[in-house]
Amino acid sequence: MILVTGGTGLVGSYLLYDLINKNYPVRAIKRQSSNLQWVRDVFEFLSDDHSLFQKIEWVNGDILDIFSLEEAMQGVTDVYHSAATVSFVPRERRSIIKNNIEGTANIVNAALEKNIRKLCHVSSIAALGNNPEGKFIDEKTVWVPSNKNTAYRISKYESELEVWRGIAEGLKAVIVNPSIILGITNPAGQSGRLIHSIYKNSAFYTTGINGYIGVRDVSRAMIGLMESDINNERFILSAENLSYKELFSMIAKSFLKKEPHIRIPSFMLEVGWRVEKIRSFLFGNKPVITKSMARNAVNQYHYNGSKIKDYLDFEYTPMPEVVTEMCNIIRLMR
Repeated sequence: MILVTGGTGLVGSYLLYDLINKNYPVRAIKRQSSNLQWVRDVFEFLSDDHSLFQKIEWVNGDILDIFSLEEAMQGVTDVYHSAATVSFVPRERRSIIKNNIEGTANIVNAALEKNIRKLCHVSSIAALGNNPEGKFIDEKTVWVPSNKNTAYRISKYESELEVWRGIAEGLKAVIVNPSIILGITNPAGQSGRLIHSIYKNSAFYTTGINGYIGVRDVSRAMIGLMESDINNERFILSAENLSYKELFSMIAKSFLKKEPHIRIPSFMLEVGWRVEKIRSFLFGNKPVITKSMARNAVNQYHYNGSKIKDYLDFEYTPMPEVVTEMCNIIRLMR
């Protein structure tokens, strides 16, 4: 039996499909209030076999509840931990830190208690150190503490430390650090809103560069690592480094829309996050753009995702192919 956390998220929903499609028995943790419709939708996008979704054994639980985790791990051999709170809103700092670090610590402790065969922890490029612009970031890039690090970055870095602590105590594990993940995503999510804005013919772009990967490649890499004898290693998963203009243009072309052609100056982003901070404070809702989002929009990061090719027979799906497939399905949904 395989246990998956975060099964209602982007990575988790595709992972559930791929595991079920490979005939693995799968159990997935969800909150009692979770809406499973999006997971059903993903299964329907990927297959005409409507029985596949019914093969998931859903159990109510919470990664902050160690007792529910221990119960969920009864009879489990492998654990995929993809649950995490993703937010760049400063006032959510406490919940981000608690959910991501304490939740991962609980997963590790329960896995040790239940003598789990192997754990796959989904981290992020946010947990990596930053090299000067133009230099490639790889698995050996050293993390540097800084007051500029967001709560999310800190939480993902310290979550990894919990996994390494478990490894020191005898746990077998692998860690993956995906770059920005593209796939058929919930329209209410951050990436869903971005794609929607481009579909609506957004003309704007920023000067940043980042790494990207298709969600199917993330799931495929995770399963490959768990099926292998590889243990106690971390892997950046990143297919290509693209400028935001390049990515937005790919998406626009796939939607048969006009490509972005107006660059947003840095000073406008700086003004924007400050205005949004005031608006958020006055009205109590989430800001559309935060300080960290504004800075990342112009920062240029380059990631080296080649390590996994040295360990597995693995090739990344080219990003134009990922974007075209993603946009074609989104068009059919509308």
